Amino acid sequence: MRIAVGGIHIECSTYNPVLNEEKDFRVLRGEELAAAPYFAFLRDYDGEFLPTIHARAIAGGPVARHTYEAFKAEFLERLKPLLPLDGLYLAMHGAMYVEGMEDAEGDWISAARALVGDDCMVSASYDLHGNVTQRIIDALDMYSTYRTAPHIDVEETMRRAVKMLTESLKTGVKPILLWAPIPVALPGERTSTVDEPAKSLYDLLPEIDAVDGVWDASLMVGYVWADEPRCTAAAIMTGTDRVVLEREAKRLAQAYWDVREDFVFGCEVGSTEECVDRSIASTTAPVVLAESGDNPTGGGVGDRADVLAELLTKKAEGVIFAGIADRAATEACYAAGIGATLELSVGASLDTNGSKPVKGSFTVKFLLETKEASDAQAVVSIGGIDLVLSAKRRPYHNIADFTRLGLDPHKAKIIVVKSGYLSPELAPIANPNLMALSPGVVDQFVERLPRLRKTTPTYPFDKDFDFTPQAALSARAVGR
Repeated sequence: MRIAVGGIHIECSTYNPVLNEEKDFRVLRGEELAAAPYFAFLRDYDGEFLPTIHARAIAGGPVARHTYEAFKAEFLERLKPLLPLDGLYLAMHGAMYVEGMEDAEGDWISAARALVGDDCMVSASYDLHGNVTQRIIDALDMYSTYRTAPHIDVEETMRRAVKMLTESLKTGVKPILLWAPIPVALPGERTSTVDEPAKSLYDLLPEIDAVDGVWDASLMVGYVWADEPRCTAAAIMTGTDRVVLEREAKRLAQAYWDVREDFVFGCEVGSTEECVDRSIASTTAPVVLAESGDNPTGGGVGDRADVLAELLTKKAEGVIFAGIADRAATEACYAAGIGATLELSVGASLDTNGSKPVKGSFTVKFLLETKEASDAQAVVSIGGIDLVLSAKRRPYHNIADFTRLGLDPHKAKIIVVKSGYLSPELAPIANPNLMALSPGVVDQFVERLPRLRKTTPTYPFDKDFDFTPQAALSARAVGR
């Protein structure tokens, strides 16, 4: 069995003004892809896996059209010499937005289908925060998506997609793929699978997998910060029994719709001012305060200084703030050296229409030794705050992100991270976890965001409409 492997993986807020270009992606090409730990699991499956290209970037703004077209052209160029193929596995995210293109994954996947031909079986894995269209479904044979948020089942999901593909090729059984869109678009922080009702909904999926005629049951939350017509939740089924698949897709879609008003944030929330006040007043520590509207892993810019300004105004002490992306300020710290005190303007360096910068005297406490200028990170202090500055947009979700900078999050009174729901490493130390419904391009208060491209009623932007689930087959499944 000759199976090609490739894909593109990014989540893009259409509200984010900062374009993603090739420099923002980690690109694996050819044998580099084959040797990458991310794809090491492929060795556990029968078949000759043939690497092409896989491009992955942190969530952010739209992908520059020329960058996307270059990646796509290279993918097709690397795919063409491998023909004929028995299978193609695409490791995707599902929430990519390209300048002037509202269904970028549909463009990528349909282009791949056109090249590999009808006889090749194509399987894809997605993030549950991706958006799906009929065009995407029509080009695929198999589909699987993450079942956890925060995501702790990435490899497990990729394995399901590859296992279905290899089993189909070994047995000659060609599955049916269908989907049932659900007109609901909610942020991931209100649909975390560790909280109800999402927990119970996602607990249904293994049970559906066990039903005769079902290979894989997927439930998509969708990506709400994409102002695109395709932004929607969805139930997606792969299997062999059309009647059963339609029944289960409709049942799952109806179950999601029925609890649409029950989704809530899994932690205490409030305005920036309220959360800063609660953090300072807390008698337990460390308080982990998530600045949700500027979360770079959700598509935020990562350079807003609103929370920093509020902490300074309230004279907060014992704070670790990780972090703010500001290349110029970071470079100034490296030029000045450890121990130097310098006047800096921090924040609002990427999105100049967003927050205002914080200006003041900062003392350089730590400089990360790195060969890559883009990985430069500095720890500076101002008042009672240790602030992390970075040369590029990046999250601080793991304990090692702090300790490599000489910071101990366990000893802080307040930890501020640009995040939504907390990562699996930060959540256990939060005492308590607060989430600021702060402004930004991934604003959790989604109802106050402009929706200019919505073509059908969608909850919570619209609330007075009825819904009856309908299942639509993949064009590939017609006649099977």
